[in-house]
Amino acid sequence: MTTTPLAPAALAGRYVDLLEEVLTFSLWDGRDGVRWNGGPGSKTVKAFLRRHDLEIVRMTTPEARTSGEDWPRLAHTMIGRKRIENLRCCVETVLADGVAGDLIETGVWRGGSCIFMRGILAAHEVTDRTVWVADSFAGLPAPDAERYPADAGDPHHTFDDLAVPLTEVQRNFQRYGLLDDQVRFLPGWFADTLPAAPIDSLAVIRLDGDMYSSTIEALTTLYPKLAVGGFCIVDDYGAVDGCRRAVDDYRTAEGITAPLVAIDACGSYWRR
Repeated sequence: MTTTPLAPAALAGRYVDLLEEVLTFSLWDGRDGVRWNGGPGSKTVKAFLRRHDLEIVRMTTPEARTSGEDWPRLAHTMIGRKRIENLRCCVETVLADGVAGDLIETGVWRGGSCIFMRGILAAHEVTDRTVWVADSFAGLPAPDAERYPADAGDPHHTFDDLAVPLTEVQRNFQRYGLLDDQVRFLPGWFADTLPAAPIDSLAVIRLDGDMYSSTIEALTTLYPKLAVGGFCIVDDYGAVDGCRRAVDDYRTAEGITAPLVAIDACGSYWRR
């Protein structure tokens, strides 16, 4: 029996499909973590459940993995199928439309979303864009309630599972064969690293900083570099009140009227 070889574009699409399935652990039916309840404040609940899962949680389901309503044990991203499909759509749209600029995620956990973006560039043989990987690699900062009242009482800095070392993230890139000079790491607090980063322009910004401070600092520094036609994705808009307030405050202050589109119960995005 003979088969017709797939065209390069079809092969590239299949590679990205497989990368999506593996990074989210959907290839194994998504039974890879503990379940949490969606809605405002749910990321805080999710972290609490992860720390006490022996007592009060039930195992996740494929449906929960699709919508990112769980905390995976093994997957390299927790964003779920809907949000990773949105990320793919945004990246492939800017490539197709010729929107100039690099790609960045602020708050990367195990690196899965950044690995995915680098994989999309590889699939499309794009060699003139960089994926910026910005994280403290030591967890979230303690809230500075005097400067950012919306973060008062925020417990994210107490969750050890959110602290993934830089070496582990780099090792994850290596596992996919995607650690190269098109990947640049920005280790440290956003207030220190983002203003000094040698980034000229951006086509996709993906914010996953949870807190008001982490979100507003990233927006203030990076959004002015976002090209017209580029995308701003906010992972926690529907999940963390501080994040949502930061986005709303920034959009109001800058007069941004582009429609804010919900991806699922947590994520939202808009196109500049």
